Amino acid sequence: MANKRLRITYVKSMIGYSGKQRETLRSLGLHRLGQSVEHPDTPSVRGMIAKVQHLVRVEERDEHLARH
Repeated sequence: MANKRLRITYVKSMIGYSGKQRETLRSLGLHRLGQSVEHPDTPSVRGMIAKVQHLVRVEERDEHLARH
């Protein structure tokens, strides 16, 4: 897992969803619809993604590819 990164893209509006889900998106660094961020593939990041999986798209990437 240490050599993997996750590209997380915010794809669905959080309007109508709970405040905790809004906070989770903000914790992931997502503020605008269509925005993408990259995080290391860790259990804590996977847990946050699981809470908002209906609002985001996730792609796995090798770390050496993510840096180029």
